Amino acid sequence: MTPFTVAGLTTIVGRVLPEPHAGLLTGLLFGTKTSLSRELYEALVASGTLHVIALSGMNISIMSRLLHCGLSWIVSRRVSSLLTIGMIWWFVWFVGPSPSIVRAAIMGSISVLAVVFGRQYWPLFTWVLAVGSMLLITPSWLMDISFQLSVLATLGIILFGGSDEAARHNGFSLGIVYQSVRENLRLTLAAQIFTVPLIWLYFHRVSLVSPVANVLIGWIIGPLTGLGWMTVLVGRIYLPLGQVLGWFDWIALEYIVRTVYFVSSTPYSSVSL
Repeated sequence: MTPFTVAGLTTIVGRVLPEPHAGLLTGLLFGTKTSLSRELYEALVASGTLHVIALSGMNISIMSRLLHCGLSWIVSRRVSSLLTIGMIWWFVWFVGPSPSIVRAAIMGSISVLAVVFGRQYWPLFTWVLAVGSMLLITPSWLMDISFQLSVLATLGIILFGGSDEAARHNGFSLGIVYQSVRENLRLTLAAQIFTVPLIWLYFHRVSLVSPVANVLIGWIIGPLTGLGWMTVLVGRIYLPLGQVLGWFDWIALEYIVRTVYFVSSTPYSSVSL
């Protein structure tokens, strides 16, 4: 049986999916970029969607929601919350404690604990606590690009992301699609408020179509992450069944690949210094 490691699960992905879909899914699940084609990598950069293959708060958030919802059907809310925290830190250990994923794990754990103890969750205070504790333990992370981008993107979302209360109160009157588009667009713009200058400074290139690209693919990342994990876990036990699930992965991944290529090929999709 394939070892239960990132390398082992990456091998399973390669057996159930062709390229570039396999490389994209391993990047989405584990943050690995080694098998990603140069062409797709450049398209992700030009479209401002490279973050989908960088482990961050999005991965922790998706995993936390999936675990908490799934476990809530089996055990009490408090037990499911504690198990979710355990799985969050197992995931950090499994993929490796990069600065961005550690920051997300700390904030995610605090938010779950707030639910467990019935306390109000203060995102900005949690952000300060997470960033401060990380720099206190490992000051060198301050100079890490992924750490800088992660904390600034999160700060932008906390300060300017807000919540679409009007859409939620109106229920279906605005339409599910409209709500999803509005949510993704707002969060994308909020995350870019502080990160665009940093991206320009480090990479001398900024995507002008990032909001559009993220709206087009943002809605499918959550379901694809859950399906991707199901595929590799089932495929490790019985590969033919994993290959069946891989067809559904392929459909979602093909949509992302085609969208990224299309958006990145539009004139003036990005500007360089």
